[in-house]
Amino acid sequence: MLCRRPGSRVASFDVVLSDVTRIFLAGASGVIGRPLTAMLLAAGHDVTGTTRSADGAGRIVAEGGRPVIVDVLDGPALEAAVVASRADVVIYQVTDLALAPGETLDDERLERNALVREVGVQHIVAATAAAGAGRLIAQSVAWLYLPGREPHTEDESIVPAPPATTPRTRQAVVDLERLVTTDRRFEGVVLRYGRLYGPGTWTASPDEPPTVHVDAAARAAALAVDRGEPGVYHIANDGGPVSTDRARRLLGWTPV
Repeated sequence: MLCRRPGSRVASFDVVLSDVTRIFLAGASGVIGRPLTAMLLAAGHDVTGTTRSADGAGRIVAEGGRPVIVDVLDGPALEAAVVASRADVVIYQVTDLALAPGETLDDERLERNALVREVGVQHIVAATAAAGAGRLIAQSVAWLYLPGREPHTEDESIVPAPPATTPRTRQAVVDLERLVTTDRRFEGVVLRYGRLYGPGTWTASPDEPPTVHVDAAARAAALAVDRGEPGVYHIANDGGPVSTDRARRLLGWTPV
């Protein structure tokens, strides 16, 4: 499990190999959540995973996890589920970008996904604190940087300078990262993923960089359970517009 060192601001992690880390994975039946669930269970963790459907619950059970059918937009139900799981670590991998055959990613779907980021992350932050979990890991995106020298590093702003306005979809990402990384009740880790490719995604091969294979994205979250200091990390393939030096150095992550 993950233990707090006395005198630390929040949980600072040591790994106790004889114990099991209890993980609450929001979005366990999603494109990253599926391989991530398998990785976490293979590492010996206890995983409670959320889904919004009975089919998703069945997939979580098949992997060996414990399913909870809950919508992250239902704050009280989500908090009750996280508290009941007695989570040491909470992972937020929820989006609203899955498309049915023939469906396109339109403005309405992007707005719904922004809502999941805006409201869902508020609920998961509150639930993480209520459960007394020591760490919250959340997904973000790595392709919103303003024009400038590349590769971009994690400390660069993605917000246009005044008087320019920030579109809602971009502001939702900014708010998510701020809520996760500034709450002093737990350690917050944000993984800025490149555009996903591989099984379950929109494409089988890398497209417009930054990119990352879905399994490599899941592996970064698995590593972040007990590695790395709080903050933001780029999770992307080499040679693109963002630097992954921090993830390599502190998480021990590589794209392959």
